[in-house]
Amino acid sequence: MTTIKVESFSLDHTQVQAPHVRQAEVFQTPGGDVITKYDLRFTQPNQDIMPTATVHALEHLLAGYLREELPGVIDLSPMGCRTGFYLILLGQMEEGEIAAALIRSLEKVLGAASVPARNAIQCGNYRDISLFGAKEYARQVLQGLKPKYA
Repeated sequence: MTTIKVESFSLDHTQVQAPHVRQAEVFQTPGGDVITKYDLRFTQPNQDIMPTATVHALEHLLAGYLREELPGVIDLSPMGCRTGFYLILLGQMEEGEIAAALIRSLEKVLGAASVPARNAIQCGNYRDISLFGAKEYARQVLQGLKPKYA
């Protein structure tokens, strides 16, 4: 059996200082394009996990807001451990640039009146979404990110 290396399994989660933005991996496609994966860590692993409805609301909100702030966003995916998100980007940017875009996006979350695509047609679990929770965690993450990246 071949051992496949999974970057996130190689990370010592006891050393993570959340919240943070970390460039996790850089891939080069056969066509020469660069794709970069960023770890957008919101909470301290094994200490604080976001409720599922909060993660779901943040995913919907940040999927749009980060695309407004950054060129080349391919995907924003929640981490299974519910401590943050992975941002997949066409190209490569400095962590500080990603953090600044995330800060602006989280500030937009605080002003959101609703969660986009919260309906049965556009979402497979539209009832399990908490705008209140998204705003609470956005506040918490902003308090930790702004001193690090401002």
